Amino acid sequence: MRYSQMFLPTLKEMPSDAEVVSHQLMLRAGMIRKLTSGVYSYLPLGYRVIRKVEQIIREEMNRAGAQEIFMPTVQPAELWKESGRWGLYGKELLRFRDRRDSECCLGPTHEEVVTDIVRYEVKSYRQMPLNLYQIQTKFRDEIRPRFGLMRCREFTMKDAYSFDVDAERADESYRKMFEAYNRIFTRCGLKFRPVEADTGSIGGSYSHEFLVIAESGEDAMAYCEACGYAANMEKAEVARPEAPATQGPLLPLQEVYTPEVRTIEEVCAFLDVVPERVVKTLIFSADEVPVAVLVRGDEEVNEIKVRNLLGCDVLEMAMDDMIQEVAGSPRGFVGPIGIKCRVLADYSLIGLNDMVVGANKENYHLKNVNLERDFQVAEFADLRVIRESDPCPRCRREMRFARGIEVGHVFKLGTKYSKAMKAVYLDSQGQEQHMVMGCYGIGVGRTVAACIEQSHDDHGIIWPLALAPYHVIITPVNVKDKALAAAAEELYAELAAEGVEVLLDDRDERAGVKFKDADLIGIPMRVTIGPKNLAVGKVELKMRNTGETKLLTGNEAKAAIVAAVRSL
Repeated sequence: MRYSQMFLPTLKEMPSDAEVVSHQLMLRAGMIRKLTSGVYSYLPLGYRVIRKVEQIIREEMNRAGAQEIFMPTVQPAELWKESGRWGLYGKELLRFRDRRDSECCLGPTHEEVVTDIVRYEVKSYRQMPLNLYQIQTKFRDEIRPRFGLMRCREFTMKDAYSFDVDAERADESYRKMFEAYNRIFTRCGLKFRPVEADTGSIGGSYSHEFLVIAESGEDAMAYCEACGYAANMEKAEVARPEAPATQGPLLPLQEVYTPEVRTIEEVCAFLDVVPERVVKTLIFSADEVPVAVLVRGDEEVNEIKVRNLLGCDVLEMAMDDMIQEVAGSPRGFVGPIGIKCRVLADYSLIGLNDMVVGANKENYHLKNVNLERDFQVAEFADLRVIRESDPCPRCRREMRFARGIEVGHVFKLGTKYSKAMKAVYLDSQGQEQHMVMGCYGIGVGRTVAACIEQSHDDHGIIWPLALAPYHVIITPVNVKDKALAAAAEELYAELAAEGVEVLLDDRDERAGVKFKDADLIGIPMRVTIGPKNLAVGKVELKMRNTGETKLLTGNEAKAAIVAAVRSL
């Protein structure tokens, strides 16, 4: 491709509304343009990168035995009501009525649609295992789209769905997809880590996120280098503590007047205690049933863990009227003694004595509160957010923390959708059984953005060779010099004939402008053809990622470039 003929509207100034590096550089490099909030058009340079990611995905999905299909974006509400998600998904689901007044939505995901296809076409165990995938546009009406392609409303996603006869074979399908994802992101040149994750609105029993390591990532992860355990912060487990030592004599319960003292900080200051001796009693509404959750004052409740323990569909902080009903006091003075609901406690409270809690009485707290003597707990569990001081829940070695960008997610769905939508088959005994499902997603645009977040410098993008829109850019420093132009044209034609994707910068611009643009758009290799080097039969080959330069003959440069491309 000739630069002079390419639609490549680069920007010199930093876009004012772009907050993260990938958004800034994708706009500056002429890869994308914003249409409206959270919706972007891909321009030629950006779309070439998108297609590179899609091709890697297709090759690895096909290698793993999946088959490509393409499903509609518009989905009927009936399917979502059948699965039970129409009322649960939330406002991210863009709903509308068509001219026949039928309720519809723009698909944020396709579990219902693919299950509907398979339940009518697959009747026997002999037709499974089956894995169907697509690369298609999704729409999620994010309340606050931001960060360019990192969190937008309309996006390209690869979603795959596996169907198996039982849980054991479903585990095998999950393993194949897990391995395929590792190959995909490795081929994309990314530094990433698969971590255990919560299943969220998709549902199911087990999942892994694939996080690209980047300081700008929205997701935090905890991992252990010793044993390999890794999970995102929603899922990261906290080990049950060792059995506590034998306690001494318990102090008598004491009620203390604490006027307008509500927060942990205020309680600690007023009573001169450390947060570790204070217990927070939080009232939640779990499917509209109140439940109390206790954690130490220096800890944070993990609502995902609470929801999973309770097995509820909707978990939210209780409103004031529910708190008043179960505790008899306003928010800020609630405690576990005499409370009229189920009480759950985090492991960190095991063995803790002489605690400070709310008195269930406005403007009062209780000191020297003790488990068993003063109140009962229905169940102890891991209910808090992991901290850097916590040991690994598997091997009890040191945990490490990092930030990452989610680019892929694999789920074990089980029979969540097949039971709801009656997707059944006949087994070898002629008995009807529910199909066991899995689903597997990759954000194509997010993968591109994550790559930029991970690989850039002050000058622009640094593409890995596998994703680069072009493998090499040829830059004659003066296109009016016939010798330079002829040498550039010759190398351009020879590389193209070898299957190398090459961009020839044939613009009548100063060399410095061309070099800056080449660095901005991130082409991995740059061949510079200048008069001094050409006079001795040499050209300069520069690697974008390392800055290394070599003076080579035209044939040597050609051989090095072709070898690099063929190594992909």
